Amino acid sequence: MAGDQLHVLNALDVAKTQWYHFTAIIIAGMGFFTDAYDLFCISLVTKLLGRIYYHVDGAEKPGNLPPNVSAAVNGVAFVGTLTGQLFFGWLGDKLGRKKVYGMTLAVMVVCSVASGLSFGSTPKGVMSSLCFFRFWLGFGIGGDYPLSATIMSEYANKKTRGAFIAAVFAMQGFGILTGGIFAIIVSAVFDAEFPAPAYKVDALASTVPQADYVWRIILMVGAVPAGMTYYSRSKMPETARYTALVAKDAELAASNMSKVLQVEIEAEHERVEEIARDRSKAFGLFSKEFMRRHGLHLLGTSSTWFLLDIAFYSQNLFQKDIFSAIGWIPPAQTMNAIREVFMIARAQTLIALCSTVPGYWFTVAFIDIMGRFAIQMMGFFFMTVFMFALAIPYEHWTHKENRIGFVVMYSLTFFFANFGPNATTFVVPAEIFPARFRSTCHGISAASGKLGAMVGAFGFLYLAQSPDKNKTEHGYPPGIGVKNSLIVLGVVNLLGMVLTLLVPESKGRSLEEMCGENEDNDEGSSFSNNH
Repeated sequence: MAGDQLHVLNALDVAKTQWYHFTAIIIAGMGFFTDAYDLFCISLVTKLLGRIYYHVDGAEKPGNLPPNVSAAVNGVAFVGTLTGQLFFGWLGDKLGRKKVYGMTLAVMVVCSVASGLSFGSTPKGVMSSLCFFRFWLGFGIGGDYPLSATIMSEYANKKTRGAFIAAVFAMQGFGILTGGIFAIIVSAVFDAEFPAPAYKVDALASTVPQADYVWRIILMVGAVPAGMTYYSRSKMPETARYTALVAKDAELAASNMSKVLQVEIEAEHERVEEIARDRSKAFGLFSKEFMRRHGLHLLGTSSTWFLLDIAFYSQNLFQKDIFSAIGWIPPAQTMNAIREVFMIARAQTLIALCSTVPGYWFTVAFIDIMGRFAIQMMGFFFMTVFMFALAIPYEHWTHKENRIGFVVMYSLTFFFANFGPNATTFVVPAEIFPARFRSTCHGISAASGKLGAMVGAFGFLYLAQSPDKNKTEHGYPPGIGVKNSLIVLGVVNLLGMVLTLLVPESKGRSLEEMCGENEDNDEGSSFSNNH
């Protein structure tokens, strides 16, 4: 098998874990760190935005973002991310991974800063400019998904490839954690410097003018980690798989990887030309031949990511509502504006610390031992179990004495999302498609995920409202309640288990073997889903 493979690709496949592997993880991972920070920090400050810009004189509760504004602020970055995943995924296959990689980072840095500088003389103006910049921030973040995964998979050796790609993704956990910790620090400092009474004591004075700086600082700091890795990204050589198999430049592939691996690699001009002349591998994206070879795999990676993100984002973005419902965060009127940010950030950070971060690293540790398929199946299974365990006796969990049990179960759902499909849906699309479509197919799979995130984020916002119209939040129609929403999410996870059957196992196999790129016959490409 390896005899049929280019020496430069074989050298990468069998290379021992070296320093360059770790630098690649850090360079790609910092992009993900920033992605997670930027996407999740908005949920820490939405309540504050409501208090600052939508205060109603004489209301017994603090101002809240109207439903359409809340949906736009929370969701516009997702729309941007989805667009970016498709666009930069396609561009990464056309221009090369490295060229496009710097572009995405530049967009992220500029838009992080700009979203904190959102301006306007009216609340509508401020929210509109915030949404505008967060759309483009999402656009840059979207490009990071297919490019980071593809670059890491093409640099890695086949023995520990899964762990390396998962480690890049696991930096998300630290991004969420850092977002929470930074929000705690900023809100604690501002609360100490500018003390204010609780809302119910003095509604107007509870939101000090300086509170407007809090959310801006939290959003803008997202630019720092991204900016720090810009230079490193520009110095990273193009991956050998792109250079040899797509750009067909044997000389450059060999010389780049000789430097990276610090071994002598000969350029195989004849083999590269031979691959270029092989018409059986010249089929286009979405051609009949592509569908025959990879159609079901693309359906598998896209649908499982779609379903996973419905569940994942509906919980993550609306944690604060669940915490309020079970009493972890006191009623809004008993706190001033900055104190509320502190309490929301503290609750999210605790969840991240206990369940989100460990789950990612369990995947890194076990993915090359258990395999992708087993971890994804197990994750969906336990997410289903815990969702139903939360939903069916929901009344039981709302009693004060059972709150800690609720939080433990809720944390376990997260743990198995991350030690499960949240990580594997990111890893597998970077491994099972041919090099010339790899970035595009990963982008398509990731964009399906973001579509799921939108369904989860917005659907849950409306679904979780109480069926009793007197108990719904201001401006929302009655929904099906939290209990029924959790049942719906349980069913979604169950579907994810079923569709995981379409996803092939790629543990320990070379990228070319997975997609039949260095096979002379047709057989290798229609490989079985050897579970």
